[in-house]
Amino acid sequence: MSKPRTYKTEAVIIKKTRLGEADSILTFYTPHLGKIQGFARSLRKPKSKMAGHLELLTHSQVSLARGRNIDTITGAQTINSFMPLKTDLDLTSYALYATELVNQFTADNVEDYPLFQLLVETLQSLSNGGDNELILRYFELHLLDMAGYRPQLEHCVTCKSALKDAANLFSPGAGGMLCPGCRQSQLAYPLSEKARKVLLLLQNSDYSAVSELEIDRELSRQLEMVMRNYLRYLLEREVKSTAWLDSLRGQIDDNQIGPYSPTTPTKT
Repeated sequence: MSKPRTYKTEAVIIKKTRLGEADSILTFYTPHLGKIQGFARSLRKPKSKMAGHLELLTHSQVSLARGRNIDTITGAQTINSFMPLKTDLDLTSYALYATELVNQFTADNVEDYPLFQLLVETLQSLSNGGDNELILRYFELHLLDMAGYRPQLEHCVTCKSALKDAANLFSPGAGGMLCPGCRQSQLAYPLSEKARKVLLLLQNSDYSAVSELEIDRELSRQLEMVMRNYLRYLLEREVKSTAWLDSLRGQIDDNQIGPYSPTTPTKT
């Protein structure tokens, strides 16, 4: 049975690419179609009726007509504009980081409804205010779980023993923790027991159960370090939007927070 020529879907706009003088190609993440693209004719013209409904970081109902190479967007209606994300540069940077990770870790046309829910809930949590770094750490861990890269935080990846010593290390290449007795010839990063337990709690909890956690800056930076190193290893490159995150962070409070610089790994 042939597919209908036109269809509708909920979608979060996760990427926009300019095409010609006024056209655009949009990348959507949808609840039942996964990641798809759509062609928007004349979207960047001042009189475009769809432009406001197809902004980055917007949750919309989108109508499309099937095409030979790419489907054409024929209509759109905003479900949630997540307006705070567009009026605050810090929030914009956090939200774009989340959508970039979704784009990098997903293939086209692969349904993953839980991931769509995670993305929408993350954008809403950022809009509501709170600990933005905690929101991102929660998002990263659950995204990795859904993508099949769940880091092993409960026991040593090599010997499977429970982790008790405070001198444990996280190895991106091994996909998790190494105890002091299982030192191998690969890069690994020291991870405090407190940081490991926070990551484990985030990994195994709903966001509502961890949203009230209070984490100091030193611990927050350690959590960020281990996740960035793991993501860099998996993607084999830096996440582009982290540069903007670091730039804004340095402008706001260079003395207290400072730009991110990776911890020097320990060869184990």
